[in-house]
Amino acid sequence: MQHAVGSPLPPHQPGQGPHAGWAPAAHHPGAPQGPAPVPPPPPGYPGTGAGTGPVPPPGYPGTGAGTGPVPPAAPVAPGHPQPPAPRHAPAPPPPDTTGHVPLPPGGPVAMPPAPPATAGAPDPAATTLAVLLIGPAGAGKTSVAKYWADHRRVPTAHISLDDVREWVRSGFADPQSGWNDHSEAQYRLARRTCGFAARNFLANNISCILDDAVFPDRPVVGLGGWKRHVGPGLLPVVLLPGLDIVLERNAERSGNRRLSDEEVARIHGRMAGWYGSGLPIIDNSQLDVPGTARILDDVLARAIASPPTW
Repeated sequence: MQHAVGSPLPPHQPGQGPHAGWAPAAHHPGAPQGPAPVPPPPPGYPGTGAGTGPVPPPGYPGTGAGTGPVPPAAPVAPGHPQPPAPRHAPAPPPPDTTGHVPLPPGGPVAMPPAPPATAGAPDPAATTLAVLLIGPAGAGKTSVAKYWADHRRVPTAHISLDDVREWVRSGFADPQSGWNDHSEAQYRLARRTCGFAARNFLANNISCILDDAVFPDRPVVGLGGWKRHVGPGLLPVVLLPGLDIVLERNAERSGNRRLSDEEVARIHGRMAGWYGSGLPIIDNSQLDVPGTARILDDVLARAIASPPTW
């Protein structure tokens, strides 16, 4: 099974505060250290005895609280610090514009409508679908899913459970080290994430194909979980070549996706439980990737016309 760091902030120094980034103004020897005096109002304002000029706008010092603009201040005398520039409230964040069709909350994906009785076989290459490709490690799920998504006539996304699980970099729970509570939790989290992504793609008329090693002896964790997260319209297909083919393909892998021969054989044996389940099974032992994708289209056409019970 599979499963940028910036420089640290400098330590806080005494005397540093929210305005610590401002450059302090130089002081001349002997200059007073207090704040700069407020300049007198221009001639003509009431109370100055210098005429009957215009009334100062609200907010000018001495007129009470207000929100109007403040007249420009007189130049600050040399030797006094410059007053800080006025602060403005931050602009509100832009509205969320991600996507062009909202995801229906919790809405499961419905089964594609069956074609009329008089119509021919449906064309899966031109139908919006959600497909779950099941198989053991080395079955070719990822290669077939990518090729199938690349060669459809409608927009199609490939969602790999292994890729999503490996988004976890630090603290990745590698199942090869033992299947435990941590690897189980990360598997379930990745599956919910993939299910949400599938529903979001489908809500925007983009097909998707997911791949996962789902075991028939764990229906609640496997198909049951996918059915809850995506919906009853998900079409499961099993990809199950012979054990010798799976071992050969696994040997060509590297990193944490390469399993031991014993583990591959054990997984393949458990996958054999899909025979008799009613799900469509493709034995791609003698098929290349394009040939397997063509068979997958044929299987999906039959599944649309007569949906499997699962």
